[in-house]
Amino acid sequence: MRTAVLAAGRGIRWYLKQATGEAKWDEYLDGCRSEDREPMSRRDFERHRSEHRENNPQSRCC
Repeated sequence: MRTAVLAAGRGIRWYLKQATGEAKWDEYLDGCRSEDREPMSRRDFERHRSEHRENNPQSRCC
């Protein structure tokens, strides 16, 4: 029972990270580590991400 609850909690945590964009930050940090480069601050990362979305709109069905 406890294992099922923990697995469900991990699944919910994963879903929330994907939905909120938190996973993008983690992927960025992993990429910086693998390329051995200094990451930008979280604020700069979010600003860059926001500007990219504004300047490169994608079509959406809804």
